[in-house]
Amino acid sequence: MEKNYILTKWLNDELTDAELAEFKADPDFEKYEKIKNYSAQLKVTDFDEAKVLENILQHKKTTPKVIPLYKNWIFRVAAILVIALGITFTVQNFSSETQLALNGARTTFSLPDHSEVVLNAGSEIEYKKWNWDNNRNLQLKGEAYFKVAKGEKFEVKTTLGKVTVLGTQFNVKARKNRFDITCFEGRVKVNYKDKEIILTPGKSVAFENGKQINLLVDNQKPEWLENKIAFSKENLRNILDEIQRQYNLTIEVQADYPSELFTGKIPLNNLDVALEIIATTYHLEPNKISPNKIIFEGK
Repeated sequence: MEKNYILTKWLNDELTDAELAEFKADPDFEKYEKIKNYSAQLKVTDFDEAKVLENILQHKKTTPKVIPLYKNWIFRVAAILVIALGITFTVQNFSSETQLALNGARTTFSLPDHSEVVLNAGSEIEYKKWNWDNNRNLQLKGEAYFKVAKGEKFEVKTTLGKVTVLGTQFNVKARKNRFDITCFEGRVKVNYKDKEIILTPGKSVAFENGKQINLLVDNQKPEWLENKIAFSKENLRNILDEIQRQYNLTIEVQADYPSELFTGKIPLNNLDVALEIIATTYHLEPNKISPNKIIFEGK
């Protein structure tokens, strides 16, 4: 009741400065303000009190109930609440759902069909909750591991290609111009430009600059879920991009980039070891300028 009283005074611009400051600190204030703005755009006809009173007196016998005029604010609050419910329903059911994993972090969530998704650092997925049964599409930027609910099916689309799944576990990575897909269970169909490939458990394929790289894996899930980055024939730029993403830092190379491709694993929980692997492999010298900035120089 107290909150309704404060809300009413706010709607009528009757709050004191102290009351207004306290009300603005309310976690729901932003929502109330949006509702107020929407309701302000509604147009109603002018209220002729004298005419209404005359009509009431003329039809007194047939009118079952007269609502006191001082209760008009109740209708205003009720109208605002109806608008709020409508806005909330629209936002929750018709807008796109976006899941993010910032640099240095991961995000785990479930799709409407209870399939599980783990987003790797620096990644994003967008999909629509409403009408999911008829619109099973996800837009992926970055890397994600999918554990699909039994019997469920959907498509993962990226700027480089798409993956169609059916009751399976798989990993998709789309970074810059490289597209990697690994199947751990079930089957996945991969579409890349004019190519279509079926992957079975233990099979992996990568596409980079139009070149196809077929790989085999012996693990049961992505290495990054166990705090390791696994690379297969990757160039140094891609490797450093991934390290920056995982450790949330900046890396510069003040030397010519070597052309050798790297295959191996780099830890995600020990930056010093990760830098030493790069330095040893490519004959570079790492220098920590600050906790969040590394510069590699030629030896």
